[in-house]
Amino acid sequence: MTGGAVSWRFVKVWRRNLWTYRRIWKVSFLTPLLEPLFFVAAFGLGLSGFIGEVPYGGRHFDYPTFIAPGLVATAMMNNAFFETTYASFVRMYYQKTFDGMLATPLSLEEIMIGEIVWAATKSMAAACLMSGVLAVLGFVTPWSIVAIVPTAFLGGVAFGAVGLWITGLTPHIEMFNLPIFLVVTPMFLFSGTFFPVSTLPAWAGAAARAFPLYHLVELCRRMQIGAGEYPAWGSAAYLIGFAALFTICAVRAMKRRLIR
Repeated sequence: MTGGAVSWRFVKVWRRNLWTYRRIWKVSFLTPLLEPLFFVAAFGLGLSGFIGEVPYGGRHFDYPTFIAPGLVATAMMNNAFFETTYASFVRMYYQKTFDGMLATPLSLEEIMIGEIVWAATKSMAAACLMSGVLAVLGFVTPWSIVAIVPTAFLGGVAFGAVGLWITGLTPHIEMFNLPIFLVVTPMFLFSGTFFPVSTLPAWAGAAARAFPLYHLVELCRRMQIGAGEYPAWGSAAYLIGFAALFTICAVRAMKRRLIR
């Protein structure tokens, strides 16, 4: 079935990925558990002595506290984006998993939605684990472990959708290096993760605010340290629109690739 109908059957795709993931979850959970420790150790013991307090959103924060929510947002982006690029490409091209699913009553739209929702699920799990570690260390508020869940899901859908769109356009798995170098790395560096975007020149600040990661970082900081430079409703609206747009683009790109 390849019609345009979408139903709750996409959960079957999500569940299939969960069953497969259960074999490696112990190794996969090490990254969100240990990554904040490494970053906080590096920046907390190193750069924070040179930087001191960071003025942000009308308040001042020590440097590890400032970057902590940015690290959580980056983990959301990475978990979703890499799941729907490398992992989805392997399922599509090498394992032919999508071809097998298309031989069932599942529609292509349901398969793609299932992939995106699974990517968002991984984002939520990573965000909760990282937030728990950072809360124990005292860099984010403890209640943010729960409050961050809807933000992580929204961010996961947004980056999962754009990753799946790129997968629908990418002919070879080696070519994922190009969007990572040209898009993901600049977002990681210039979306306010390591310094307030307000310190950039006006043109650079405007460019940074066009990045979806900037808005995800802003929402995470609102949730976890109670401060931000951009209105929360504006960041949420941006991410909802971004997620909707690229979900449509992802389904269309994958349909052109798989249905001939």
